[in-house]
Amino acid sequence: MASTNTTKMSQDIISDALNKLMNAKRAGKNSITVSYHSKLLSSVLAVAKLKGYIKSYKVEQGKMTIEIGKLNFCRAIKPRYAVTVAEIENYEKRYLPAKNFGTIIVSTSEGLMTHQTAQEKNRGGSLMAYFY
Repeated sequence: MASTNTTKMSQDIISDALNKLMNAKRAGKNSITVSYHSKLLSSVLAVAKLKGYIKSYKVEQGKMTIEIGKLNFCRAIKPRYAVTVAEIENYEKRYLPAKNFGTIIVSTSEGLMTHQTAQEKNRGGSLMAYFY
């Protein structure tokens, strides 16, 4: 049997992109190119860029290029837990290494925001990813 070289379409674009980002960081690379991307991934990266975890990202010719910034670790949160404002602190302890160190990205009714902003605005939502 001959094997065919096919790329698998992922079910979770955010998780794949963040895993690829971490693999590139571990390998000492400064940037990655992702062939599958979405508006949601762009929104997650926009928040990460505001916090300095990535330097830039851009889409050219159907591919997204992401330049790594001051990133120690990142990962998508699966399953996407729906949380209230009061529960955010529990997940902050679970996913981040120390208080006030790192960012959890929360999808709220007002769009994506950091967990600090969600707490300030008294908004719950779904946990998407975390960076530190």
